[in-house]
Amino acid sequence: MENTSPQIVVVGSSNTDLVVRVPELPRPGETLLGLDFQIHAGGKGANQAVAARRLGATVTLIANIGVDSFGEASIERFRAEGIRVGAIARDTEAASGVAMIWVSETGQNSIVVALGSNARLTPQHVEDASGVFQNADVLLTQLETPLPTVAFALRTARSIGVRTILNPAPATVLGSELLADVDWITPNETEAARISGIEVRNVPDAEDAANALRRMGARNVVVTMGEAGALLMTDDESLHVPARRVPAVDTVAAGDAFNGAFAVALARNAPPREAVEFACAAASLSVTRRGAQPALPTADEVTKFASQLA
Repeated sequence: MENTSPQIVVVGSSNTDLVVRVPELPRPGETLLGLDFQIHAGGKGANQAVAARRLGATVTLIANIGVDSFGEASIERFRAEGIRVGAIARDTEAASGVAMIWVSETGQNSIVVALGSNARLTPQHVEDASGVFQNADVLLTQLETPLPTVAFALRTARSIGVRTILNPAPATVLGSELLADVDWITPNETEAARISGIEVRNVPDAEDAANALRRMGARNVVVTMGEAGALLMTDDESLHVPARRVPAVDTVAAGDAFNGAFAVALARNAPPREAVEFACAAASLSVTRRGAQPALPTADEVTKFASQLA
């Protein structure tokens, strides 16, 4: 990859994660005694912005954050990370987003998100900040903010030649009109199945789902498959990139680490396979640590990690 500082715009959510570690994930109606409680910065948009920034990108975040203690702490963390905060709106009528997360001793998690101010990020917010797209290499967005806002951001970026990445999380049904503005879509197995209608249980299933997503309008597809790696499909290639085997302690940041790293690699004009390999390494490293943003690695850490496992 070129050794430059790519310009990435992230449109998305910012949450505060309230995390309880549990012996196992609770079943419906079950009460468990938690092992410990922690507060972390989170939200898919914020996580991916931090991931990209730690991997060397210049990052601008477009978000809507409440005027409350959680919001103030989030803004200060973004500044400390070096993320540009001038396009972040402050909402006086809604609380900042909160995610309640249960993490089992095997590293699996369940998450409930109260979107709060994230649900009030509008196309007008994006329009007001649209000047930041002028020098951008990549737009990275997700689905924890309203779909019309995501669609507007994708359309705005593509209209001036900015490459677009949609991480369609959390899973929802998407139409061809929105996907027509997506250069890269990066669903996990559940999200790919929800959009394509094809259950993803293995690599051949992922290929079928990726083909369906491309028929729906997405130009390129990466289906992330956890410890099984990722399936890459473009006009030129379809291949499986295996994941690195690591002892997982917390998978909550894996998808965000992958997407932030993938955006950075693409913005540096890495070939798609190299970009996916870099993203898989970042995601694998993140699951060896607890928390969302605290688990996101730096470029040096990813390089060292990859060399150790080569």
